Amino acid sequence: MKQDIITAVRPAIVMGLLFALLLGLAYPLALLGIGQAIFPHQANGSLVVERGQVVGSELIGQGFTGDRYFHGRPSAAGKGYDGLASSGSNLGPTSQALADRVTADVAALQAEHPGRTVPADLATASGSGLDPEISLAAAAWQVDRIARARGLSPAIVRQIIASETRAPVLGFLGEARVNVLALNRMLDAQRSR
Repeated sequence: MKQDIITAVRPAIVMGLLFALLLGLAYPLALLGIGQAIFPHQANGSLVVERGQVVGSELIGQGFTGDRYFHGRPSAAGKGYDGLASSGSNLGPTSQALADRVTADVAALQAEHPGRTVPADLATASGSGLDPEISLAAAAWQVDRIARARGLSPAIVRQIIASETRAPVLGFLGEARVNVLALNRMLDAQRSR
């Protein structure tokens, strides 16, 4: 009887250990190696380095304040743009807290441009709370404020937006968008010219 149990359990234990090693160690290490060999920039976080200093990531939004910079989408991640707390707010369309926050954000934005419709992505957070990009409408909404604060012509700010515009994926998936960090870096480069 004891020998029958050992004979029946041994294959399960061996297969469990084999698959633990294969799927828990060999497969992740293989993917890590392939990622580092073929896509090292992306595998290491798509970090943006300026003068030897990491200033951000192409893939993770960060909070920009002040009139001199483009602002990204609101963040629901932790206390705002917290990569360790990446998630949405889990507030649904019937949530009063969400309605109050969006209403307050829209009112603040409309004070900037009375009578103009606020682009949705300037008042609503993304699913991750860390979206690094905004729509062209959201970028255009901010042109006058940035041009005034920096003493630039609105045409120069629009030209920066046009130079940083990314087309929809495969030409038809999604919409044209701009990376907020890239826009703000281009604005700062204008100052040094």
